[in-house]
Amino acid sequence: MKKINIAITGCLGRMGQQLIKSVKKNNDFKLVALTENKKMDKKIYGLKINRNEEQIFKNAQLIIDFTIPKCTFQILKIATKLKKKVVIGTTGFTKKEENLIKKFSKKIPILKAGNMSLGINLLMYLTEIASGSLGNRFLSKVFEIHHKHKKDYPSGTALMLGKGIAVGKNKNFYNLIGNKYLNKKNFPYGKKINFNSIRKGSVIGKHEIKFSSGKEIITLNHEAFDRALYSEGALSAAKWLINKKPGLYSMRDLMNFK
Repeated sequence: MKKINIAITGCLGRMGQQLIKSVKKNNDFKLVALTENKKMDKKIYGLKINRNEEQIFKNAQLIIDFTIPKCTFQILKIATKLKKKVVIGTTGFTKKEENLIKKFSKKIPILKAGNMSLGINLLMYLTEIASGSLGNRFLSKVFEIHHKHKKDYPSGTALMLGKGIAVGKNKNFYNLIGNKYLNKKNFPYGKKINFNSIRKGSVIGKHEIKFSSGKEIITLNHEAFDRALYSEGALSAAKWLINKKPGLYSMRDLMNFK
């Protein structure tokens, strides 16, 4: 099989660095471009670090983006012009931005996931099933912990799991978003979905969904111990996406969940 030429944005970030390590260990890919928000003299595996400019991505077949929304849209504009495929692991998009990504996906293949972990995506599937089965008698809430450097909260994964609760109830997620807490020891259930985010230490990622009837509590959770599971998941997504037609895909499509 011919290697897939890949570009990584945000290459000096935690996920960017982990992606580079995973690409170098994977014989299915060839690293052809690295970008950051500013040009610099530093090289990684002989590749210069450039800004997000059109000519930098010409040799890439696919771009993996773990950055911030502003950067992601720079990439999508370039990718659309050059007809490149894009895997998006960036989080923190607004509803308006989510709709804009859908518009881009009509022209190029995009796989977007709030979390690239196969385990987390299985957890979301189970969350939908639990939420639908338990119904409105149970209130729900989402808890997550990440390292102290993570800026956005709730995490993209926490929001993704909240959406799983809404899907299970066949309700609009945005109408079910409740309070968003930061670094609270305890937080309440509500008629809407409340979120609590802890930012501390070097925690890679821990997520928990709780359903309570007042008489019993059901808990679903996932804990990540190695950041490589995200980069390996992103590469699985890239390999799967390379032969797809324009459209907006998810890890759920890759895992063939119904």
